[in-house]
Amino acid sequence: MPINVSDSLPAYSVLAGENIFAVTVKKVMHQDIRPLRILILNLMPTKLTTETQLLRCLSNTPLQIEITLLQTLTYKSRNTAKEHLLSFYKVFDDVRDRRFDGMIITGAPVEHMEFSDVNYWNELTTIMDWSVANVFSTYYICWGAQAALKHFYGVGKTTLPAKLSGIYSHTIINPGVPLVRGFDEVFYAPHSRYTGVDAGIVGRTRGLEVLSMSDDAGMFIALTRNGRQIFVTGHPEYDRMTLSDEYRRDIAAGKTPAMPCNYFPGDDPQKTPPFIWRAHAHLLFTNWLNYYVYQS
Repeated sequence: MPINVSDSLPAYSVLAGENIFAVTVKKVMHQDIRPLRILILNLMPTKLTTETQLLRCLSNTPLQIEITLLQTLTYKSRNTAKEHLLSFYKVFDDVRDRRFDGMIITGAPVEHMEFSDVNYWNELTTIMDWSVANVFSTYYICWGAQAALKHFYGVGKTTLPAKLSGIYSHTIINPGVPLVRGFDEVFYAPHSRYTGVDAGIVGRTRGLEVLSMSDDAGMFIALTRNGRQIFVTGHPEYDRMTLSDEYRRDIAAGKTPAMPCNYFPGDDPQKTPPFIWRAHAHLLFTNWLNYYVYQS
């Protein structure tokens, strides 16, 4: 899909090098198309990496997309240059009077904290409440999904015995739901988290449906029955080497992380992991955009 981004955004040159269809503002001005307006609240510390991952996954339909990047005002990223944030990111006051076709809220490395102890929790809940009336469909990722399930439905998170990290197989519970149209009966996706949610509680919560499960990683996808909220507990947007980078980062920090499951060939971290989840990651984002944003 033509993604409408500034040609000075670092992700633009990366995507262009990968033959991803992205168009600049100048070209968009000459096209008689109303693009889908997608807001991305990026809570990840590695904002440039996350921008590129998400834009890559939003790149596979003929729809034109206008991306607005959003950061919290309460907490300023310490891992992203101020110049980048000033150039490409808005804060909530900049967008509160606008409406968007879709919104993505990313994960964040704050899983060990109680929700209410996260310093931008009040700002986040304000944005989530605002999205109900101002965004047609919102896609929540990992901790973002846990935060939304807690805020809107009172579904709490549980601390896992150890970090869940690796590539896990999943199955579809209801293949008739458009979000998983075209999925294989078994597919793979990355997870990287210390907490989870109880699929049984989610399934018993009025208005929610559990759509995909993993024997080892638990619930992967849930959604509201009207499709206005999508909850994805893993990270299908991750690149081939993201789990490797996290694993090596933890080792460099003096931690003793377990090796990501089902990731390195022969559990040898010197070998390049196969990219076996990319197609379904693209399909998940494409189905969300098509059936829950554009078609609706």
